This record gives sequence, structure tokens and C-alpha cells, in this order.
Amino acid sequence: MQFVVLSSSRGTTFQAVLDRIADGSLQAACKGLVTDSPDRLCIQKAKAANVPVSIVGKQKGESREAYDRRLHESILELFGRDRDEPKVIAALGWMFIFSPWFIQQWRNRIINIHPALLPYYGGRGMYGTHVHEAVLAAGDSESGISIHLMDEGVDTGPILEQKTCSVLPDDTPETLQGRVQALEKEWYPRVLQKIHTGELILPSS
Repeated sequence: MQFVVLSSSRGTTFQAVLDRIADGSLQAACKGLVTDSPDRLCIQKAKAANVPVSIVGKQKGESREAYDRRLHESILELFGRDRDEPKVIAALGWMFIFSPWFIQQWRNRIINIHPALLPYYGGRGMYGTHVHEAVLAAGDSESGISIHLMDEGVDTGPILEQKTCSVLPDDTPETLQGRVQALEKEWYPRVLQKIHTGELILPSS
């Protein structure tokens, strides 16, 4: 299996994926990183691992679909035109909502990670520390991660894997975020490996 990473973040989980490739526990091939700005820290991680980088910035006034069409072409260039190899898009801290057109092109092939146990604490505005603040405000005893396929909604696609962690009485959003991020770094590469080996079968696109 081949995959391309979309990221507009620091690339913490992306680094965990690269580390698992380096130690041999993830055999899938990372064909490249697509990001939206030359200032993103994920670029440094890609270059250190000799992963090709494509920067596709959103232009002022550009529609979601127009931008996504340019993203699509960049992704195809990184994959090459080999249609035989299964391809997956790893959305790791991508800050843009995809257009329905893009979802249709990559149906059941875009894998996102959300820092909560969906369907709870998902949707617009639920990202980063906002999620952990909401979990703490609700008084929940556990939180966790959801690794899921992306569809036309926000955090509504089919769930591939969920893992939990405890919410401690003295937790702050930052301490809870640390435990959730540890789960992200452990389990996102594992899910990619499960897809690579066939242990996890994605629905037909």
C-alpha cells in the first residue's frame, strides 16, 4: 500500500508514522507530503526522512472545489500513475474541510484521526484543545481517539479504530491532550499497517 500525507500542522503524528516506517513496523510506503504553506513544521520532518514535499497554498477567493482539484493533481503526481497499487490519503492535522468533489474522488481512502470518541465531541469547531475542554466540562471519565474514513460530513465517516484513555480528576486540557496524542502516535501507524497487510479491509471506493 502507498499513502500520501496531507498536513498543515507540526506533524507530531506524521513523525510517529515516519518512525514506524524506519523501524520496519510499518511496511506501507509514504509517497509524499502535501501541505498548504512553506512555514509548516511538518515539512522539516518530511525532508529529514527524504519524503517528497508538495506545497499547495489556497489562493484568495478560491473555492473549496477549485483548491481541492489542485490538491488532487498534486496527490496524483506524488503517487505516480500506477493504478495497481492501493492508495490511501493520511489526513494528519489537515485544517481544511474537503469539498464533496474531493471526497468522491477518494471515497473510502481518506483516513482521519480525531482526538475524541466519536460520535461525541465531533463536528465543526471541535479540534485541538477545544475537544479536551469539552470533555472536561462534561465530566466524562474517559476520552480517546477515533481513526475514521472521511465523508461529506465533519467527523461523520465510518470508524476504523477507537482507543480510550482515562480522564483524571486533576486533568487540564493540556494534560488530557498529552495522553490522547500518545494514543494517536501509537495507533495511526498501526491502522495503516493493518490496511497494508489486509487485516483491515477498506470498503470499496
